Amino acid sequence: MKAPTVAALLLAAIPAVPLLAQDGALTPQDYIEIQELNAHYALAIDECTNGGYDYADLYTPDGTFGLSEKWGEPGRVAAKGRDALAVAAGGGPQGCRDPKSYIGYGISHIITNQIIEPRPDGAYGRNKLIAMSIGGDPNKNEVQGGYEDHYVKTPQGWRIQSRVHVFPGMKTSLQFGPSRQ
Repeated sequence: MKAPTVAALLLAAIPAVPLLAQDGALTPQDYIEIQELNAHYALAIDECTNGGYDYADLYTPDGTFGLSEKWGEPGRVAAKGRDALAVAAGGGPQGCRDPKSYIGYGISHIITNQIIEPRPDGAYGRNKLIAMSIGGDPNKNEVQGGYEDHYVKTPQGWRIQSRVHVFPGMKTSLQFGPSRQ
């Protein structure tokens, strides 16, 4: 009889992880799906895919996007619902606008340092946002705070219920500050 390998012994020592969340816990698959949601978010908002609706569909039907200058504060809602969220991504019912006509022109969103925590009604997320190539200029890059999120699991998978772009110093930033005017 052949002796088990070290790898087989180590794998046997790891407890099985349930595939479904129980008691408000998140499974490894939940974490993966929420991370994928954020990866799709960055691509959808940067490219205005499907007229902005690929971005909007990352949210629940009544999902919101807001802005705040302080972590932990809800700020003001800038977009709520599918059509408004598609418009926030540069699109909407009329399709994608000329990218140079809106404030997010040229930006590549880099979402990093993601924290995901279970909550009784879903999950909480917090991460950093780095905006690259502001206004299409590859030399204009800045850390723009980050996002605070509430995620919920729907029949379509994990979705964003609310996302708040928390950006301390927004009024003096490269994208939103005085040099923009």
